[in-house]
Amino acid sequence: MKIHLEQEVSAFSHLYKEVEDVYHEIALSVGVSDGAFDVLYVLCVLGDGCLQRDICRETFVSKQTVNSSVRSLEKKGFLYLEKEGRDKHIYLTESGKRFADERIRPVIEAENEVFLAMKPDEKAEFLRLFRKLADGYQERKKPLLEKLR
Repeated sequence: MKIHLEQEVSAFSHLYKEVEDVYHEIALSVGVSDGAFDVLYVLCVLGDGCLQRDICRETFVSKQTVNSSVRSLEKKGFLYLEKEGRDKHIYLTESGKRFADERIRPVIEAENEVFLAMKPDEKAEFLRLFRKLADGYQERKKPLLEKLR
């Protein structure tokens, strides 16, 4: 059964997947899973001591995926967990810091360069339209999930 996609929806979907593929290729090239890349990325942005729920909130990745990625990175010696009260905070080890500096921070710098290359009005318009799209998806999510059950 073939489903008709509006041309614009198809174009957006293709572009979205193209960007996702860039991140997947980067994760593969540095030798980590997509989930592990997300964990390291968020640690670079938020800094040491964040919680798994912080990573979930920032990446929209499930708790299970974040947990298994954290465990994998812990086994590789890139991070460790430290219990503080009821929470376990995540910290990069020295080798994790080196890895993040060499393999993750350049990605963040490239993102900044790409975004900063846009004119101020282009950035504002891009963010406005993408927010409108995300809000539209959020509005339709609950009714769609109820229909699919």
